[in-house]
Amino acid sequence: MNKKLIISDLSLSYDNNEVLTDINFDLEESEIGCILGPSGCGKTSLLRAIGGFENITAGSILKDGVCISNKIQNVPIQDRQMGMVFQDYALFPNMDVKSNISFGLRGISKKEKNSRVDYLLDLVNLGNYKNKYPHELSGGEQQRVALIRSLATSPDILLLDEPFSNIDADVKEDLVTDVRDLLKELSITSIIVTHDQYEAFNIADKVAIMNNGRVEQIGSAYDIYHKPSNKFVADFIGLGVFLPIIKNSNGKFETPLGLLDENKLGNMKLNSKDIEMLIRPDDIIHNDESNIQAIVEEKQFRGAEFLYKLLYNNDYPLLCYAPSHHDHKIGESIGIELEIEHYVIFEK
Repeated sequence: MNKKLIISDLSLSYDNNEVLTDINFDLEESEIGCILGPSGCGKTSLLRAIGGFENITAGSILKDGVCISNKIQNVPIQDRQMGMVFQDYALFPNMDVKSNISFGLRGISKKEKNSRVDYLLDLVNLGNYKNKYPHELSGGEQQRVALIRSLATSPDILLLDEPFSNIDADVKEDLVTDVRDLLKELSITSIIVTHDQYEAFNIADKVAIMNNGRVEQIGSAYDIYHKPSNKFVADFIGLGVFLPIIKNSNGKFETPLGLLDENKLGNMKLNSKDIEMLIRPDDIIHNDESNIQAIVEEKQFRGAEFLYKLLYNNDYPLLCYAPSHHDHKIGESIGIELEIEHYVIFEK
């Protein structure tokens, strides 16, 4: 596969205040990337730098092997062949849907414009909406129009800034899936900025976790969830707690829930103190027959399951998913087992 986009050692400053530091990230042709992180971490600044809205202060951005940004030059926005989808849709309220979509089309006949608009509307099942105005559309419909408007000029790369943040939760999941399917069908290389890890996991092939202007980890959703590179990523992604690890009198390492499996440690070298293990809710199995008991401190009903917040041995908080027919009371003692595939261990 060919590298569509390569970001190397990129830094960006505003008024001598560095907001991005040593960013490295790349995408293959047709790959969907996601920049994920908390508010204020610099992810939108990075997207704006990729789109040409900001001049970088160090490093470079290459598109199809050609430099479009470095400390000296910044290819103009209109010459980058990139589309942009904004958080607030940015549709023209005084134009109907077909006029919004065709606004950026230049140098083609009216017949070709109409054909392009009809084709794009059919892709998102809005073929009957072309004469409607933005205020007559739902949030999800407006975002679909904003998306295909950005695709009307056939961009090489599509940039999406928090595209689902204003969408109602009950339609967001389907919309995220629809957008991914559309981008894959059209083979559009895309970068999506979001603070929502579930959006990122559902849409992206590659995720970059950002914090304080730096990239902490890049990888698939699976690897970032199960193999976080540091405690920030472990805390930010998913749910979990940390249990201390000690070396017992027999020279074996153990947590309060039992001995570690040496086969799962592999080549991992452990110190004898100040280390702890990440325990996800899916690592704790609810088993009424287990001799290991924990007290229910809180519970959250999630339809098909409960998320139980537990206290083990009066000292150690744990999280546990259980099918919703296991409806235990606050203060009740329930049986649990540790069933963990990957050990994730950090210094305290």
